[in-house]
Amino acid sequence: MIERGRDLARDLTIDADLCVVGTGAGGAMVAREAARAGLRVVALEEGEHCRPSDFTQREDEMLPLLFADGGGRATDDGAVMVLQGRGVGGSTVHNTNLCKRAPESVLDGWNVPGWGAKALAPHYGVVEGDLSVAPIDESRINRNNAILRRGVEKLGWKGALLAHNRIGCVGSGFCELGCAFDAKQNALKVLIPAAVAAGARVIAECRAERVLHQGGRAYAVEARARTADGRRGPTVTVRARGICLSGSAVGSAVLALDSGLPDPSARVGRGLRLHPGAAIAGVFDEVVEGWNGIPQSWECTEKLRYDESPDNDDRAWIIAAFAHPVGIASSLPGFGAAHMKLMRLYPRIAVIAAMLHDRTEGSVTSSGGRPVVKYALDASDQRALWKGMAACAEILFAAGARQVIVPFADPLMLSSPGEIGRIAERHYRPLDPLLTAVHPMGTLALGRVVDERGKWRGLEGLWVADGSLFPTSIGGPPQLTIYAAGHKVGHYIIGELKT
Repeated sequence: MIERGRDLARDLTIDADLCVVGTGAGGAMVAREAARAGLRVVALEEGEHCRPSDFTQREDEMLPLLFADGGGRATDDGAVMVLQGRGVGGSTVHNTNLCKRAPESVLDGWNVPGWGAKALAPHYGVVEGDLSVAPIDESRINRNNAILRRGVEKLGWKGALLAHNRIGCVGSGFCELGCAFDAKQNALKVLIPAAVAAGARVIAECRAERVLHQGGRAYAVEARARTADGRRGPTVTVRARGICLSGSAVGSAVLALDSGLPDPSARVGRGLRLHPGAAIAGVFDEVVEGWNGIPQSWECTEKLRYDESPDNDDRAWIIAAFAHPVGIASSLPGFGAAHMKLMRLYPRIAVIAAMLHDRTEGSVTSSGGRPVVKYALDASDQRALWKGMAACAEILFAAGARQVIVPFADPLMLSSPGEIGRIAERHYRPLDPLLTAVHPMGTLALGRVVDERGKWRGLEGLWVADGSLFPTSIGGPPQLTIYAAGHKVGHYIIGELKT
């Protein structure tokens, strides 16, 4: 069953075999697998349990409902917006359904036993089957993605069609605000119901605040329910033989730090990768209406290499990126009449983004239970980002843009390919340009904080199954790999708790 914290009238203590903290891709997969194996599972989720009828397609209503900190989470200097899901299903509720395996060279480069590409392949296979992952049909490529494809092919660069987990998609274009048409084959629709059907108990609106541990063993999670008006409600204590942290690279790190968990590696909360991106806009004579259709169906990998050589500045994954009216208004430069002039171009603007396969290591700390995210691009990443942004401009001009807008604080308006070099003349500084991250990774890394089973070093009965496991950026959408990690770690947990 799925319960709500607001409905709890008094403090609650529950005995279970396994407590899962977080119900996104990793946590939902762990909960389903463990419940199917006959374990008594309790999953805690700080956000709400939403249904398709709750997704109104209004930015002002959906951002506070579906995103951590109302969509306002950012690094401590405000330079990078960090968009993360909050609710049953986690970020799988608002993401655009991109499904792509991590590159073999990245997985093999981790040098963690059991986590190479060959070892993860069976887990990927299960996930792809369960979630109905399939390539987007050519007929579903919208105009924004078609422009990206046109520019890539004109340049002779590498590009490809992407795979998604969607069935019955009507192409409304509102994927990032939750699917009102229930077409996403995600944790909310597929895994959580299966876990509940197998006996799992899910408590939404209930924030885990401490992992209780003693004598080298974790034995309970102490959480606090939230009332209907957002106040702190009753305490929920889940006593369990096993605990799995699946609250994201940010949330799991904060919970670990607040709980005073042992840290033999001295790496808890460190090694954060954000995979940040900068969006570049092109103004076209043709109608684009990029808000219609599937948001992201095509990719360019021409400027993306995974080797770790110091001189590798080709680390940008380029994809279509569009926003609804409030999002685009907050991204376009200018004020007053100048800003309105750009907004009037909205139907004829195409947007693509350079997302950085970053090497910068940030960190997550806790301030009274609130995450503090520190992240400052190093010189290598600054060069790679600038090169990716220049490539975006090149693609847009090749596709026929009459003007390219680079959203620096002092906006750069390019009128021809010959002006692309002006991007390199700018020097990066925080908030210039504003970066956005939707793929936080690291902070509780495999082979460091946890072992190859996802099990906490120095503490029995505790595992991790979310993006915080990744020792590096994976240079692409992480949801498929997080699902696969949940499947893998889930079976390690089952093996130990069933013996």
